[in-house]
Formats: sequence, structure tokens, C-alpha cells
Amino acid sequence: MEYPELLQIVWQGLGWPLLRLVFFISLGLMIGNLIESLNWTHGIARLAAPLVRRAHLTDITGASFTMAFFSAVTSNTMLSEAYEQEKITKQELIFANLFNSLPTYFLHLPTLFFLAVPLIKGVAFVYVGLTLLAAFLRTLCILIVGRIVLPGNKENCVTCRLDENRVSSLSQAFNKAWLRFQNRIKRIVVITVPIYTMVFILNRFGMFALLETWLARHVKFLAWLHPESLGVVALQLTAEISAGLAAAGALLDNGSLEPRQVVLALLAGNVLSSPMRAVRHQFPFYAGVFRPKLAAELITYNQIFRTGSIILVGIFYYLLSA
Repeated sequence: MEYPELLQIVWQGLGWPLLRLVFFISLGLMIGNLIESLNWTHGIARLAAPLVRRAHLTDITGASFTMAFFSAVTSNTMLSEAYEQEKITKQELIFANLFNSLPTYFLHLPTLFFLAVPLIKGVAFVYVGLTLLAAFLRTLCILIVGRIVLPGNKENCVTCRLDENRVSSLSQAFNKAWLRFQNRIKRIVVITVPIYTMVFILNRFGMFALLETWLARHVKFLAWLHPESLGVVALQLTAEISAGLAAAGALLDNGSLEPRQVVLALLAGNVLSSPMRAVRHQFPFYAGVFRPKLAAELITYNQIFRTGSIILVGIFYYLLSA
């Protein structure tokens, strides 16, 4: 391989994606810090207060839940700092991270919806609606289990931490946001860049391709799906959601699959591809915010919880549409 060709591969596969990742993390972190410093989260935190109180979560978790609608980076950083300062227990950290899955889902909802509609048309409303229902079920589950397991917020105040952080002027808000940004971005970059690079190298050596091919070949337990649906599932495993949607759209248009079969195939592919997406995309980001061991633990809980909810919704749809 020629040197210029190697440079091009490294730039296209590692340099540019990593630069883009750091840019968007930095942008999200800065915007989130500014929103937090200006106290704009106060109003939404008040709306979230009934949910937070019912789940026996603290005001810090409530603030994190609010921030998750704007920036997942800032939201998780707030939880990480609170845990390191022993303001919340590990148990609440896990609950809070799972609780934030709903606002995190809403961050990605527009992209998923506007990608799905042109490809699978009206079926997109069913598929996206089911994944949204799964997100609401996860929140409801945390509300119930948290109320049983967690001791409760003694202050009974969701916006206390936001009130304490109020600033008196716009310049003070910018200064505060910039200082917090500098402290947070250093740790994120130092951890994220090496892990992302390692994932790139493993991918170049074919490790992920081997694993994904193995998974794609061992989907015999999905025999209840229409045979044509397995191609959609395999594409979601070996590529991205867009590939699965494109294949589903083509099969839907030529009459090879019915809408019900498309929805079930996309749900199955969603479940099976989640662990791989978590390793390739979620772990580098999480490891920059939390300690790597804790990041892996949180991702594991998150993925189990997420896939469990989608399986439950899938079974409900399978029986309802039979």
C-alpha cells in the first residue's frame, strides 16, 4: 500500500471521524455548560420535578435529566462529578443513567424519524412509535423501581442545585461555562481519543467484521421471522440502521415483505445490533466521562435495559398484529 493511500485511509477512517466526534462533543458540552450557567434548565427541571420526586431521585439527577434534552455529554458529566464528590451513590448513578434514556432518545428521534420515513414510508410511524413506547416504558420502570429501592430526596427539591448555580450576568455565565468546559473537555479528549483509535485499529484488522459475520450467521433462533426479513436483520448487524432501513424499503416496495414483517425485522435487528453499536460508538464517549470500568458497567446496564424494553414491545406488537 502506497504512503498517500495509507494517509487517506487513516484520515477518512480515523482522522476526520475523530475530529468530527471531538468537535460535536465540544460543541454539545459548551452549549450545555452555557445553558446550565444561564439557568435555562430551571423551567424544565420544574416540569421534571414530579417524575424525579416519584422516583425518589435527588435534585442533581433531576438537573441531569433536564440537561439530557440538550446535551448527553453535559448530563453524564454532571452525574460523574456528583458521584465522584459522593453527592449521589453508585446505585442512584445507575438509576439516573437509565432514567436519562428517555431524553437521550429524544435527541436522536428526529434523525431516526426523518431517515425512516423516506425509506419505509408509513411503516416508519409504527417502528418509531414502538421504539418511543419502549423509551417511555423504561422511564416508567425506573419510576416504580426507584420509588421502592431508593431512600428518597430529603430536600424534596429538584431545582435546588440549579438555584445555587444562578449567575448575575451574561459575561459571568460565559466565564463559568468556559471554565467548566476546559476542565471537562481535557478528560474527555484524553480518554476518548485513544479508545476511539483502538476501535479503529481493531476494525481495520477485521475484528468487528468477524464478530458481526458470526452473529449474522447464527440467527437461526429468528426462524419465526419471514425468510426475506433475515437480510434486513443481517444488514443492521453488519452495517448501520440506514442499510437495514434501505433494504426494508426495497423489499416493502416490491411486495416481498408486508409492513408487519418489516417492523418485526427492524426491531430484531435493533436488539441484535445494540451491543456492537455500544462498543464501537458509546464506549469511547462514556469512557471519557466516567472511569472506564464504571463506563463499561453503565453501558451494560443500559443495553440490557434498552434491549429488554424493545423485546417486550416487540412481543406485544407480534401478538397484537398476529
